[in-house]
Amino acid sequence: MNTDSAAHRGAGREPHPFAGSRPTTGGPGRRTLLRTALTGATALGAGLAAAGPAAAVAPARGTSARPGTPGEAWRELVAGNRRWRAYRERHPHEDPAVRQILTTGQHPFAVVLGCIDSRVPPELVFDQGLGDLMTVRTAGEVLDEAVLGSVAYGVLELGIPLVVVLGHQSCGAVRAAVEAEQSGERLPAHIQYLADQIRPAIDHGEEGDARIDATVDANVRLVRSRLVAEPDLAARIATGRLAIVGARYELTDQGVHRLV
Repeated sequence: MNTDSAAHRGAGREPHPFAGSRPTTGGPGRRTLLRTALTGATALGAGLAAAGPAAAVAPARGTSARPGTPGEAWRELVAGNRRWRAYRERHPHEDPAVRQILTTGQHPFAVVLGCIDSRVPPELVFDQGLGDLMTVRTAGEVLDEAVLGSVAYGVLELGIPLVVVLGHQSCGAVRAAVEAEQSGERLPAHIQYLADQIRPAIDHGEEGDARIDATVDANVRLVRSRLVAEPDLAARIATGRLAIVGARYELTDQGVHRLV
């Protein structure tokens, strides 16, 4: 996908580029109710759009299509992170016209499973806007049934072609898990659950801060491997309709690099 198109460079705001492109999921009729619930009531949304300013906005020349393949989706994220690192963010798809368009449905192109850390909001570090990403955030990217269901929903119901497991430098949840294992201390309340989930990823080949840093990467790989092993997701990976990648965000230079 060409993220530096004339449509992006043009002055003023433009309709959401993915609003008119609906993926074909091939799902059975039983999914219709769920999909309708997530995307909104089409009839009501259409009425709002007709009454509001969005109805008067024509699609801009050169508007890009929704990334439809895993490779296109990843390249869009990479381009957005490049803008973020260079302090040239576009903050796309936030204007009133886009908000009206999105009342009729959503067609995000990636699921990002990231940490709850306040310094790593996916929409900002990838310079994306409303309707672009479906984000799931837990401390240390820890999986549970709700998280698995949320990721599966985006992939199976909305036809999203890319899932990114996004870890980050100086992850507090990883540090807590590593230090709790070393000390034998039991963490408060539900925090212990997080440490228990991260513990299998702890890299015992390193010491001190290096162990924590290495475990950040190992934890991303572990979470990704668990997602890849999910049968419904694996079936889509096998046909090339889905990719699940691991990546890491560096607080020091704001860059995202792919791990696997």
